[in-house]
Amino acid sequence: MEVLLYLDSVLIPLSLFIMLGYHANLWRCFKNKPSHTSVGIDALRRRVWFFGLTEGDEKKVTLAVQSLRNTLMAAGLTAQVSILVAVALAAMLNNAYKGTHVFHTAVFAPQSGQIFALKYASASAFLLLSFFFSSMAFCFLIDAGFLMSVVSCDQFSSHLYTQRIFERGFLMALIGNRILCMSFPLLLWMFGPLPVVLAAVGLVWGLYELDFVSNSTKS
Repeated sequence: MEVLLYLDSVLIPLSLFIMLGYHANLWRCFKNKPSHTSVGIDALRRRVWFFGLTEGDEKKVTLAVQSLRNTLMAAGLTAQVSILVAVALAAMLNNAYKGTHVFHTAVFAPQSGQIFALKYASASAFLLLSFFFSSMAFCFLIDAGFLMSVVSCDQFSSHLYTQRIFERGFLMALIGNRILCMSFPLLLWMFGPLPVVLAAVGLVWGLYELDFVSNSTKS
């Protein structure tokens, strides 16, 4: 039991450090070398695309508003998954003190009711943050869609303000999605600290392949 508590105190912070450190490095590369990350390349393309809309072409504006639907649907799906899993965890925590003996086996890590609640409360915190950022992305993107419909009318909408709302919506959607991904390794804490570390390393490896542009792709 003491060994498991020691592993919890070491491996769980290590897992969080791996995931948060990766995203801190991603943010640094995004700010300093945006062309080296897929997130930065998408942001640059959106910026060029947005400035093309300021010419007042109604067909382009209509296409832009319709293109926002994909990101809106993704942000809505992330928010729905986050809140549904959080509600399911709340239902499990309601019976944590009664059902912890089910998880007290050789496969599952021994845990009291308080530890069981701590494990799922940490995952719930990430899920609620994901729901918050995804909901904010939904609001920003809806506002951006409305502003883009009148982007050619300077008296109603500022191009700079519209672009800021536009980019902020995509950023909030990305943050909500990543926080949701980071919550899944914490859900494995029920099985012990080792699955959390393995899931965190696997998540970072998969996201690295997705986020960073290889040399062959650049060429």
